[in-house]
Amino acid sequence: MNPGKRKYAVGFVGIGKMGLPMAIRIAARGYPLHVYDTAADALTVICAQSGVQAATRLSDIGRDCEVVILMLPDSVVVKKVLFGDKDGLAVHLKKGTIVIDMSSSSPSVTRELGPRLETAGVAFIDAPVSGGVKRAVDGSLAIMAGGEAAVIARVKPLFLTMGKSIIETGMLGSGHAMKALNNYVSAAGLLAACEALKVGVDFGIAPDKIVAVLNASTGRNNSTENKLMQFIVSGSFNSGFSLGLMRKDINIATDLAKSVGAQTLLGEVLLKSWAEAEVKLSGAADHTEIYRMLEKGNI
Repeated sequence: MNPGKRKYAVGFVGIGKMGLPMAIRIAARGYPLHVYDTAADALTVICAQSGVQAATRLSDIGRDCEVVILMLPDSVVVKKVLFGDKDGLAVHLKKGTIVIDMSSSSPSVTRELGPRLETAGVAFIDAPVSGGVKRAVDGSLAIMAGGEAAVIARVKPLFLTMGKSIIETGMLGSGHAMKALNNYVSAAGLLAACEALKVGVDFGIAPDKIVAVLNASTGRNNSTENKLMQFIVSGSFNSGFSLGLMRKDINIATDLAKSVGAQTLLGEVLLKSWAEAEVKLSGAADHTEIYRMLEKGNI
């Protein structure tokens, strides 16, 4: 595979809220793209928008593609797609193929899957993303790439179709570890911002004034800048990232801390809060809806 001479065929498995705009950007840059999803509606949308080729089976992706991107809900699904009993992708991959797991997966499972693929001559790297649907659409995602540097270098032009910041994090699994840790910090910032907003409103301060002060002061964070007014004060609660996925990433981060013997003072509090919100609001609810739990006094 020599990306300097031609654009290699790319398989994209998982055309969801994030996967759709990411795949569209890859196709727009001229990569021959083959897409697969168990939801027929998702395939219909991307084929109509980009004219890409929909695969009817995972075996088609393995046969036709030199690079395969997985954008799936979690490690359980990733493992099933790769090594499922009936039509696992791994058995259909050609030697020399590169598999990129861009899902928010467990670092420990990623480290387990890498050697299994390597025995078949397939390279495996993890490259989860941060930035949400908006940045997936405009191609400015942050991509955390873990694995062999030489393999990452071969697919960096592909990453640049989707992201602006490509950060090599180290060994296999380190990208997924950093994605979980990033969302751990993000969840803490959002919950603190929501609590401050609720207290300020109850005291009688206008929401826009609260947000303005936070963003002009040391309390500023991603949530105060990009979520409070846009999705919470507005009442839209449609940021595009689910509450259940946030809870999952906090869980991965706290499990990671335990595995290395580290203490996370906020970890258990965050996990409990987000787990309760998931039960009461549903995992499909937007993650910004955690503010509604505070309004009801349920956290």
